[in-house]
Amino acid sequence: MTVKVAAIQMCSGVDPQRNADAMARLVRDAAAKGAVYVQTPEMTGALQKNRTELRAILRNAENDIIVSRAAELARDLKIHVHVGSTAIARDDDKIANRGFLFGPDGARICSYDKIHMFDVDLDNGESWRESAAYQPGSEARVTDLGFANLGFAICYDVRFPQLFRAEAVAGAEILTVPAAFTRQTGEAHWEILLRARAIENGAFLVAAAQGGVHEDGRETYGHSMIIDPWGRVLASAGGAGEAVVMAELDIAAVKAARAKIPNLKNARDFTLAQSQAVAPAGGEAA
Repeated sequence: MTVKVAAIQMCSGVDPQRNADAMARLVRDAAAKGAVYVQTPEMTGALQKNRTELRAILRNAENDIIVSRAAELARDLKIHVHVGSTAIARDDDKIANRGFLFGPDGARICSYDKIHMFDVDLDNGESWRESAAYQPGSEARVTDLGFANLGFAICYDVRFPQLFRAEAVAGAEILTVPAAFTRQTGEAHWEILLRARAIENGAFLVAAAQGGVHEDGRETYGHSMIIDPWGRVLASAGGAGEAVVMAELDIAAVKAARAKIPNLKNARDFTLAQSQAVAPAGGEAA
C-alpha cells in the first residue's frame, strides 16, 4: 500500500495566530497535492525563548489555537494532521511540549509529550535548559493510522535510540521527529541521526523542522526530511523558510527491509561486566 505524506517546514514567530494561519496555508497546500498525513514542526504555535512572554500566550489544550485549527484542517481536508508539537499550559504551572494527532474526522486520536529535555551548553555560547520550564513526558506511543503504525518523538528525543527501538518493536512502521534543531547541532548531526534511526529500525521516518532566523533571535536548521527504511532521503527541504516536503511511501518496504536485516528479531538480552587490571605481585599494572 502506498500513501503520500508531507512534512511542513515553518519559521514560527512569537504570535500563535500568525503561526496558525501559516500552518493552515501549508497544510492545505500539502493536502491539495495528495498528502493523507501531514506533519508540522516542533513548537508550531510559537518559538519564544522569553519564558515570561511565552507564559502570557499559553493556553491549555482545549483552548489552544493550534490544536483547534489542526482539528478543523483534518476534518475539512479529510486527512491526518500531526502537530509536531506546541507549548501547552499544564495545571501545575509547568509547560508541556506536546504533539497532537488528529484523524480525518477531526477527532483527536492521541497526544505525546516530549520525553527528553534539551538541557545543553554549546560551543558558540548557546545554553538551553528546557527542563527549567517544561515537564517531560514519560510515555512512548505508537498509533494505528489505518495504513501504517506511527511512532512519536520530538526533536532531542532523536538522540535516544532506545525510544525508537521500543516503538519499532511495538510495530511502528513510520517514525516521526518533528523538530526545532539549532543550526549548530543541525549542521553536525541532523541528517545522520535521522538516517540512523530509520536504518536501525527498518522504518520510514518523517521529520518536519523549523528553519530560519526567528523573531525571538534564535536560528534553526531546517532541512525537513522524509527517509525510507534503507536510510535513503526521499525528500528534503532547504535550510531556511517555509516548505512542503512530500514523498510516496510504500509501507511494504518496511517488511522487506526488516526481512533483509532482521535486527529487531535478532536482538538479544545481555549483561554488562566491567573488568579492572590487576597489578602483578610486587609491581604495578602495565
